[in-house]
Amino acid sequence: MAKKVQSAFFCQNCGTQSPKWLGKCPQCNEWNTYVEEVINREEKTKSWTGKNSKTNTPSLISEIDFTNEKRIDTPDKELNRVLGGGIVPGSIVLLGGDPGIGKSTLLLQLALQMKTKKVLYVTGEESEKQIKMRANRISQTSENCFILCETSTQNIFQQIEKLQPNILIADSIQTLHTAMIDSTPGSVSQIRSCTGELLKFAKETGTAVFLIGHITKDGSLAGPKILEHMVDTVLQFEGDRNHVYRILRTIKNRFGSASELGVYQMGQGGLRQVSNPSEILISQRDEPTSGVAISATMEGARPLLIEIQSLVSSAVYGTPQRSATGYDGKRLNMLLAVLEKRCGFRLGAKDVFLNITGGIKIDDTATDLAVICSVLSSDKNVPLGMEVCFAAEIGLSGELRAVTRIEERILEAEKLGYKQIVISKHSKLSKKDFKISIKQCGKIEEVFRLFF
Repeated sequence: MAKKVQSAFFCQNCGTQSPKWLGKCPQCNEWNTYVEEVINREEKTKSWTGKNSKTNTPSLISEIDFTNEKRIDTPDKELNRVLGGGIVPGSIVLLGGDPGIGKSTLLLQLALQMKTKKVLYVTGEESEKQIKMRANRISQTSENCFILCETSTQNIFQQIEKLQPNILIADSIQTLHTAMIDSTPGSVSQIRSCTGELLKFAKETGTAVFLIGHITKDGSLAGPKILEHMVDTVLQFEGDRNHVYRILRTIKNRFGSASELGVYQMGQGGLRQVSNPSEILISQRDEPTSGVAISATMEGARPLLIEIQSLVSSAVYGTPQRSATGYDGKRLNMLLAVLEKRCGFRLGAKDVFLNITGGIKIDDTATDLAVICSVLSSDKNVPLGMEVCFAAEIGLSGELRAVTRIEERILEAEKLGYKQIVISKHSKLSKKDFKISIKQCGKIEEVFRLFF
């Protein structure tokens, strides 16, 4: 008798299962996302079976014994920062990024640097010789790093039971497949099942698991959205392949802050940590230049000084252009409207181009004042000076609003040798003995009288 083949329909966006095809997903409201996938439910083989499985019982929260989790400290200080202080045993971390950005290089460096921990690097995209070539290129080796070229989770768990590693790296989750599902690797059901097996393995054995994930053309992680809900930490590796700097951001973190940032420099020898990113984000200029302003911003717990460049010119084609790179275009339009309405500057017939140097993206509202000063500096062709920076939010009535953690921003500017910083007069300063000159203003007009 022929074996009966069962199939189901899965939403490619959120992973919702349905016995029949639907035009619109009832969960995420997306259209035409359901795809039929074959499911073999007659020959289920479990990939991971915990040997010390026990039935959990309810416990009073006051009686739960809480001790601080012993984290695994890594030689990579930038990775430690974005993870919240180190790798938590039993956690599962998802790393996403553009193709060729350096995801595999970052985790291979981590595997080779962990000299005291046993690391298993599972790859389904490259051969052992390719991994060895990359290890030779970054000039690192380790006696505790094992390479396994395998895509079947059943075979991977067999090797894990023999090796018993402390850290498991899977490159990538889209290439793994399990015998429990008959659909192709990379499908919604395969990604969900493989991640579920790895999650159960990580929690029962206390092994830290790193997953590399592909992204779609719109920049989101490939696969169902439930993938990001299942893991403990989601990291995004950003940057332009034409530039040498890479930025590691925390999107989600159950064990620390979800707004941290790490900076790397890509070279022939791999990824190098950048301990002071403010120095690389500010260009070295010999003389003052119009259209350039320095802003003191915060990325998580790290203060950064970034350079904002503007170019204002007459609209040649009739319709003025508004272009922003690394900055929110809608917020730029709002700030230009404030200049028009509250301050009387006529920028409606001019092109405005804005750029955040270094290839990073900023969403901190404390950059508002620097953006406005940069635009007016380019419009009036008057340099602002090379030793002044700004940190204030602009309201719709033209007032300067206070920003959070202003003292850390001031100390960062002072450390980098700036002589003057402009902030809101509503900012509360507990410390008074700053070496840098602090100018506190309440309206945009007061700032204009200082520099223009």
